[in-house]
Amino acid sequence: MLRSMASPSTIWILSDGKAGDVAQCVGVAEALHLPYEMRTVAPKPPYSWWLPFGPFPPKDRETHADSPIAPPYPDIALASGRRAAAYLKRLKKASGGKTFTVFLKDPRTGPGSADLIWVPEHDKLRGPNVLVTPTSPHKFSQSRLAELKSEAFPEIDSRPAPIVAVLLGGDSRHHTFTEADQTRFINGLRQMATDDQAHFLITVSRRTPADLAKAVEELAISGGHYFWAGDGANPYGHFLAKADAFVATADSTNMIGEATATGRPIHVFHPSGGHDKITRFLGTLEQLGCVHPFPGPMKTTTYEPIDATPVIAERILADYSALHHAGSPSSGEEYPAVTVETRKTD
Repeated sequence: MLRSMASPSTIWILSDGKAGDVAQCVGVAEALHLPYEMRTVAPKPPYSWWLPFGPFPPKDRETHADSPIAPPYPDIALASGRRAAAYLKRLKKASGGKTFTVFLKDPRTGPGSADLIWVPEHDKLRGPNVLVTPTSPHKFSQSRLAELKSEAFPEIDSRPAPIVAVLLGGDSRHHTFTEADQTRFINGLRQMATDDQAHFLITVSRRTPADLAKAVEELAISGGHYFWAGDGANPYGHFLAKADAFVATADSTNMIGEATATGRPIHVFHPSGGHDKITRFLGTLEQLGCVHPFPGPMKTTTYEPIDATPVIAERILADYSALHHAGSPSSGEEYPAVTVETRKTD
């Protein structure tokens, strides 16, 4: 990665500790190849109810030694999560404008909430300082996936192709796995194993209904597939790196986005429910040739890997340099939304 003339050296990550938010921020920080420091925000009620719109918690002001935004201030601050949005804005003011602030996802308080805001394409926020990509940032860079693919993993490496990673989410605010959905999902896996001779690598989430988790575990045992029950090191990265294709559930947009970094086909299962944002997200990936219906025949068509993380990192460095050489990066040229061109390959 090329460094700008004004090079940052320190990064803070501000979040309330939510795993998904932290993972995205860490992925971007690692893409910048800089050391980072975690700063966890934990506002108490009633302030936690009001953020990011309400008053800032007095006990967390930067003048308090135990404040998560106490100086010395970093060159760059990355934040994600609605509570962290207020802390990021406070940090910008407390640093006298010297800290370059980056918010991942829509902060709900407009484009002026940070120097640079990243949103996925299915979010509607736009502005000169808003970067838009089809998928979300994550920790699985191309080099990391290559490392994981080359690492020995007997439980995976001993299985013949095609190897299909099954990334199973669960009930969420917008989706529910009904009994009929669960039956349809299991029958789809059985059909793929029979018709396509697929060998599955299966992982579930904390949201997966207990009956469905039990059913896929029983399928793995009876069919000679690999099921990770949560013991030992998480093999998720190896699943991504070594799979020939994926089955993922529509509620798990982060896992679907991470799978696009492999360039391998993703078969998406739709449980009951849905949301317009998820529909737009999957629609974009369908146009790019990344996703296919499940249940359905296994696809082998690949595409150029899609990874928003280095795109975001490069934009941060460019805007950081602009800030230090010519004031705010939003004071000049407007940056268009990033589009990713892909091509299908057989």
